[in-house]
Amino acid sequence: MIIDRLADAVAERGPVCVGLDTSAKLLPQALHSASSLPSAILEFNRKTIDATVDVTACYKVQIAHYEALGVDGLSCYRETLRYVRSRGALVIGDVKRGDIASTGEMYAQAHFSGDFEADFVTLNPYMGSDVIAPYAPHLQKGNKGLFVLIKTSNPSACDVQDLFLAEQPLFMHIGELVHCWGREYRGACGYSLIGGVVGATYREQLAAVRSAFPSLFLLVPGYGVQGGGGKDVAPAFVGGNGAVVNASRSILGAHLSKPDGEERFAEYAREAVLAMREEIRRWMG
Repeated sequence: MIIDRLADAVAERGPVCVGLDTSAKLLPQALHSASSLPSAILEFNRKTIDATVDVTACYKVQIAHYEALGVDGLSCYRETLRYVRSRGALVIGDVKRGDIASTGEMYAQAHFSGDFEADFVTLNPYMGSDVIAPYAPHLQKGNKGLFVLIKTSNPSACDVQDLFLAEQPLFMHIGELVHCWGREYRGACGYSLIGGVVGATYREQLAAVRSAFPSLFLLVPGYGVQGGGGKDVAPAFVGGNGAVVNASRSILGAHLSKPDGEERFAEYAREAVLAMREEIRRWMG
């Protein structure tokens, strides 16, 4: 099952998930000026992947950064997904879909097959279990997975996700739903094909979700620029596994402050991944 492959990748290469949220401001000037922006981003992505694939558990590609560039941007998104998978790595399509019935089926078809095929996608659970149902045929095959938003890393997440219902915050109710939805899709590793997204910026809440739902594999955003560090993400892990920690700008932009960053941007991305991996492992205990 795909979740077993992800757990194996964490065990072998560490828990870092590289977020390919690539934008013009992160590109070396020479690369930017040599071709169109989507082409430059694709070249940047490929070189970054080549430099980090052996020390990275998986990659997460945020579709909005590519949609904003129009048709050529979506072509870049497609080719980035394909390149990650061609290198034998796993890729999360960060699309945050959350619709139902035939619309949900079309989203599942779009992101689990064809041009935009990914290994995992992110979903918004606001509309309930009907959001998950269209993905069930893909989950039953065992080769695709989901990460459902439980407690996000943004500052105003508490406006909704921390509202108390029946003596516990809403995000814990969502965690329970995600746990229940995933019961029939557990891999040999013990984790489910339906995992959860819990941000690094709320350490106590992250610890609460992990303690309550040990079979959830977690995608943990918010490391680096958003303020999360190794100590903050440590509660996500059980025996050094069970989660991947995403960082984007702190890795993709690691070269920006370096005098030779233009030429060595991929090397600096690798160094950032290695430093992040080391810090997380140090706090894992």
